[in-house]
Amino acid sequence: MDDASDKYRAPALEKGLDIIELLASHGDGLSQGEVAKALDRSQSEIYRMLSTLVRRGYVVRSVSGDRYSLGLKLFSISQRHPPIGRVIEAALPRMRVVTRKAWQSCHMGMESNGDVVIVASAESPGNWGPALKTGTVVGLWNTGTGRVLAAFRSDEQVDDLIDQHRPAVGEPKLNRTEFDTHLERIRSVGYEKMPSATLLGVTNIAFPIFGPSNNAVAALSCPYLERVDDFEVPALDEIVEMYGSLANELTALYGGSNPYAKAG
Repeated sequence: MDDASDKYRAPALEKGLDIIELLASHGDGLSQGEVAKALDRSQSEIYRMLSTLVRRGYVVRSVSGDRYSLGLKLFSISQRHPPIGRVIEAALPRMRVVTRKAWQSCHMGMESNGDVVIVASAESPGNWGPALKTGTVVGLWNTGTGRVLAAFRSDEQVDDLIDQHRPAVGEPKLNRTEFDTHLERIRSVGYEKMPSATLLGVTNIAFPIFGPSNNAVAALSCPYLERVDDFEVPALDEIVEMYGSLANELTALYGGSNPYAKAG
């Protein structure tokens, strides 16, 4: 850490955050001594911090009084600004800016109880262009949006997603071997680029938006249409770069990190 950064440190705040992050990883709670040992702090300073966190409701003590665990106050605070609302609020104005540069529409999809739902949409500024309506339910294994949402999950989570999924209108029967192959390919490059399985002449481009857990909480997709007249618009490679950059920006705003930020 450089001198400028060190100048603005808040040691007491950092100790409190260290305790919260530590307890978040131990659902059964920890004793005061265990917290002090894990953070390499004295028992007295940990006691003062724990007492304050308990008083403010961020940490709770066990009935016996010898163990501390994370309370529900952080959860309660986070629910005042639901994740979907935060992502959409941040995404929509940025999506509109990029569509005006790209001359291509885009939409954002999220998973809800196994369904892949379009939660935000921005139309192309031109006279035409495919744009999915907000609230549309699309396929899991035959769309770029669905595949990207599945790709950046653990194998167990993918299994659960498939078990919960109800096929969308027109969605073909799942070929699990083929689906897993698609997911591996997406993970290897960090995004999906595929001929549309719904419309001829459309190339679906989809990028993950990562949350703090490093799972894809949303997918940013562009149904790319190539123009063949004299009107000059960005080429496909430029569109990939534009929407990839937007997805990375939204990931940063959401508090996530994208290990594939340099891919593509």
